[in-house]
Amino acid sequence: MSHDHPNDLLYTSSHEWVRREANGEITLGVTYHAQEALGDLVYAETYPVGKRLEAGDTCAVVESVKAASDVYAPVAGTLLAGNPVLAKTPEIINQDPYGEGWLVRIRMEAGSDLAGLLDAAAYERLLAEGH
Repeated sequence: MSHDHPNDLLYTSSHEWVRREANGEITLGVTYHAQEALGDLVYAETYPVGKRLEAGDTCAVVESVKAASDVYAPVAGTLLAGNPVLAKTPEIINQDPYGEGWLVRIRMEAGSDLAGLLDAAAYERLLAEGH
């Protein structure tokens, strides 16, 4: 198992991770690679709870001293929660990107699935190719 990319998560080519939760919900964050590339995060904002998202819509923004980066919803659904810790402590994303540094929770719409996402091995191949 890779230290950087847990095997129990799914990944997007735009460097988000996805954890399946109960009841058709997912938790979303940015990968270790993404936070490392951005550097020290100084700001994170999630879109309002209740917002309806299409797959590919921006659902959060993370900002470092180097750059700002949009975070994209991997599926259609409704934004259920943003991580309340991020307003005061955005650096938690650098410290624990797969745990306390999660960004949003989304309830997937019926008919949405995660079939197009990458497993850890496929994500690591994507990184190895320089994406």
